[in-house]
Amino acid sequence: MATTLFFSLPAPSPTRRLSIISCHSNHPLRVAFAGGGTGSNIYPALAIADDLKAATPASRFLFLATPDSVESAAISAAGHHFATVAGPPPNDNPFLFPLRFSNSLLQCLRHLRDFQPHVVVGTGGYVSFPACLAAKLGGATVVIHEPNSVPGFGNTLLAFLADAIFVAFNSTLDSFPRNKCFVCGNPVRMSLRNLASKEDAMTHFFPGSDCEGKVLLVLAGSFGANAVNIAMLNLYFEMLRQDSALHVIWQTGVGASDEMDSLVKTHPRLYLTPFMHCIDLAYAAADLIVSRAGAMTCYEILATGKPSILIPSPNFSEGNQFRNASLMADLAGVTVITEDELDSSTLAIAIEKIFRDKHKMEEMSERALKAANLNASAEIAKHILSLVNQSTIKKTNGFKAES
Repeated sequence: MATTLFFSLPAPSPTRRLSIISCHSNHPLRVAFAGGGTGSNIYPALAIADDLKAATPASRFLFLATPDSVESAAISAAGHHFATVAGPPPNDNPFLFPLRFSNSLLQCLRHLRDFQPHVVVGTGGYVSFPACLAAKLGGATVVIHEPNSVPGFGNTLLAFLADAIFVAFNSTLDSFPRNKCFVCGNPVRMSLRNLASKEDAMTHFFPGSDCEGKVLLVLAGSFGANAVNIAMLNLYFEMLRQDSALHVIWQTGVGASDEMDSLVKTHPRLYLTPFMHCIDLAYAAADLIVSRAGAMTCYEILATGKPSILIPSPNFSEGNQFRNASLMADLAGVTVITEDELDSSTLAIAIEKIFRDKHKMEEMSERALKAANLNASAEIAKHILSLVNQSTIKKTNGFKAES
């Protein structure tokens, strides 16, 4: 049986009735976020922070992240404060892991003691585990978010410590204690829910270009998917040469940026970048997206109503990206190309086929928008505020400050 997305909240039981708190001005809501490694870990946190800020403008946030990382750059670009935590040992050396983890845990304890959060939100990735463990030791409320249909190892362990678990898929309920779970979908940032016009987006990437031109957006992942980059490398210039109306926005990934910079020829209708800090403008400009099938990318494609070609990464033992891509094919009719099938010719044919069929593009867009849940982050924010409101035991020590 195919896995089905479940976007709406279950009807609240009497013990789970939502109520929004209104923090006293002398005690603003304080929320710490921990997660990173990929966009699927950090962007949900940013989206939840947006909606918490909208609900309680005096809220204060602290993001815990590894230094010089994708997440630290994204957090800084969003204007939030972050504190650094040591990352995992190099090359995943198992002998160094206990020492590095102990160091990370101590750093999280220190940061959280100084910040005094009411709640700590873990969104996956290395930092999420020591941060949530430190929060529990300090007496703060702990919640986690799982964007994939199959949870990672860290969130599987954290489920036993968490006060609430937010999941994107109905099928994920089988992996967690059901009495803690809320099925909310994946949070989408406000900037993606309120996209700029294509004209404004085109002006950002291609000043002076024809705003009626076609735009292909290529997202090769946060670190750089070699298979996607190589396939594009062998076809982008010929595509631009043959179609004078085509523009290409290409995120190569930070791990591949040096190599791609040395191999890719400059072109006035090509925008090349290692990481897309203004992803909302990239989606606004795009007519068609070629991408990996990370959980958050898939949701952002749905929320922005963009036709897409997905190339799931085979480098996940749980097969998360292939499952995500299969769901997207069912929901929005996206084209899925596995890495075994991928080459420049296969990708070029798929791109041309979609661009040539305006009816198919319109249908894919309509199906995507219909499947999207634009309220996931707002629903998660409401649950978080409710958890804080329901916490009536005031402590004089630990992280949990009086509200």
